[in-house]
Amino acid sequence: MSRDDPKNPQNWSRWYRWYLTMASGLLVLNATFASSAPSGIIPELMRHFSFGEEVATLTIALFVGGYCVGPLLWGPLSEQFGRRPIFILSFAVYTAFQVGCALSPNTASILIFRFLGGTFAAAPLSNSGALIADIWDADTRGKALAIFTLAPFAGPSLGPTVSGFMSVGGVSWRWTFWLLTCFAGACLLLIIFTIPETYVPIILVREAKQKRKETGDERWWAPMERQKLSFGQHMQRILARPFLVLFREPMLMAITVYMSFVYGCIYLLFEAYPIVFTEGHHFNEGISGLMFMPLFVGGVSGVVLYLLIFNPIYERKHKLFAPNPVPPEARLDIAMWAAPLFAMSFFWFGWTSYPSISYWAPMMAAFPMGISIVWIFLALFNYIIDTYLFVAASALASVTVIRSLFGAGFPLFATQMFETLNPRWASTLLGCLAVLMGPIPFVLRKYGPVLRRRSKYSPNKILPAKPVKGENSA
Repeated sequence: MSRDDPKNPQNWSRWYRWYLTMASGLLVLNATFASSAPSGIIPELMRHFSFGEEVATLTIALFVGGYCVGPLLWGPLSEQFGRRPIFILSFAVYTAFQVGCALSPNTASILIFRFLGGTFAAAPLSNSGALIADIWDADTRGKALAIFTLAPFAGPSLGPTVSGFMSVGGVSWRWTFWLLTCFAGACLLLIIFTIPETYVPIILVREAKQKRKETGDERWWAPMERQKLSFGQHMQRILARPFLVLFREPMLMAITVYMSFVYGCIYLLFEAYPIVFTEGHHFNEGISGLMFMPLFVGGVSGVVLYLLIFNPIYERKHKLFAPNPVPPEARLDIAMWAAPLFAMSFFWFGWTSYPSISYWAPMMAAFPMGISIVWIFLALFNYIIDTYLFVAASALASVTVIRSLFGAGFPLFATQMFETLNPRWASTLLGCLAVLMGPIPFVLRKYGPVLRRRSKYSPNKILPAKPVKGENSA
């Protein structure tokens, strides 16, 4: 498909591509909002089902645990059958499982429906980023991903606020899941009526079929149609490819470890905040949920700062390196600022968490945390897509699976850790771990070109890492 072909997604009108970017971000927001929503109604769930705090935590952990299974299917399947069919299938089933949660009669049913709901809700976590890679070129993709990156943690930060005030307002816990049902159903309609297929190999297959039908000439074919794979090869491609990409790529492994730790810390806060603000400052569920708002505001601020400061710098580099693409390592500059900021925010939160200190102090620690999380995710998402462009969905799927294991696992020990060590030393431990992982973007910035030249999946591994001199240079 040529660069001038109107069927090429990158040639669609700019406003429509921005609409698709916003829509794909909304799908991720939907999934991540649903992951944390039960945190505000946990006391009601414990009373209604007569289970303990550990089982109540599973209503969050199992949903995020579903993210470990879903991307193994949805990422590679979208590369086999297209983005749109996978979005429609996954969101239709995901909506149905929200109904199941709302009508759950016992503990087993709500836990099973939460896990299955998370499995099907995971589709946009790997495929929305791939959709953005389909419709934008490298120089504009940074702006698009700046908005998209806000969604993976904006949802978790908004979920406790909404459900907390629903609980304080006397609304039944079931209405939290009915709200999730309505949200998921609205997104399903959005997909059906407004999101087209964006994956070029699938578009070419459809175009070839149409040409054969119109002309009767069997010589029309798309490259993907010539790939005759057995059932075993299909399964290997669907299930094994994400991990083949992951375990063959040291860069991707390092990125995955760092992103997983950051992501796990987000979900750990759902257990840490009640200890600091509900028990320590005696806030109700609604007000405790509001303590997450600086995290969201910090994320928005991070996006704004990126668009105003860092993206213009990248655009100048794009002109400097033309006609070659900018090396992916240029994306990592923002993560090098974010890494120390993320570690600092935990020391800030921990050592201002005394009940005798104003709640504003630990609450505002989430503001730099929100900025740093967005910058880390934004830098590393862009780096993954730039480095593994043609297997971006599989690379993102493997990252999502491991990241989700951390997101599901961290809440399971967070309460015990914060109660045993107390919030000061528990946060200090997390801050120290963040300091240990902080050099990862610095190392990739220096040695990334060498690793890319050895990569089996990087399409730009042989491109020069220096700007082009002459008439095309800035």
